[in-house]
Amino acid sequence: MAPHAALPTAPHCLAPSPKVAPASFQMPAGACDTHAHVVSESADYIMVPSRIYTPPPAPEAKYLAMLAATGCTRGVLVQISVYGTDNRYLLEVLGRNPNLRGVAVVGPEVTDRELEALHGAGVRGLRINVSFPGGGLSFDAMEVLARRIAPLGWHMQFLCDGRDLPELFPRMSRLPCPGVLDHMGHMPAALGMGHPAFQAVRALAANHGWWVKLSGAYRLSDDYDGFRSVTPIAQALIAAAPDRMLWGSDWPHVAMVRMPDTGALRNLLKDWAPDAAVRDRILVDNPARLYDFPRS
Repeated sequence: MAPHAALPTAPHCLAPSPKVAPASFQMPAGACDTHAHVVSESADYIMVPSRIYTPPPAPEAKYLAMLAATGCTRGVLVQISVYGTDNRYLLEVLGRNPNLRGVAVVGPEVTDRELEALHGAGVRGLRINVSFPGGGLSFDAMEVLARRIAPLGWHMQFLCDGRDLPELFPRMSRLPCPGVLDHMGHMPAALGMGHPAFQAVRALAANHGWWVKLSGAYRLSDDYDGFRSVTPIAQALIAAAPDRMLWGSDWPHVAMVRMPDTGALRNLLKDWAPDAAVRDRILVDNPARLYDFPRS
């Protein structure tokens, strides 16, 4: 089977729009998109049979064009679930672009030598993804690997249903390395800020030093006209822990039935963080610290 062929349970995703709305605010020098994925056009990179979606090609050149169009000069590539633990394409793109960092997916059998090699290639974290199965890390392995990556200064990144966070909170809050939550905790915005899921996200950021990605608004709400129901959630998280907030495009926006405008997603920051100094922390200072970018 060709690597990009859809399985019966792995439908093809929409391709990202090449159009990017212009910035509605002044983008600061050194701005970073901390969450995007690359997918090779080559048949040399086989997608895992257990995937539940088939992404379109999102190769290096298109990713770099998107990054430039959003006004970002730095980026973080997150290993996409459909490649499982085969990080080759991510590492190749990192190797050609010193302004990028990576978050990898590995199995529990990974050796210390392999982790050190990933660090040298620009990887600064591992991802646990239980929302889109595809192999790699599970919650069962997180404590063991967290202890192993802590000396490297890495973090552990989580994509899960936010409604599971209250139950997982005791384990996650005790991890010996920093934690990162994708998509503001990935809970439906309709649940509101009184829900235990949101309370867990806010507590991890404000009280336990975790980081939160202000990304994936379209995964929390289907209100594409400004994602207004997401705004109070983003604003509350920023107010609780402005030094722990990150912005990510989530390009190429996989597994969606409607394609968002990546530039419009970036422009949400104008409402989420009206203070330019706070936006600069989210876009520049915070990712520089977490991902070990050179300080300007």
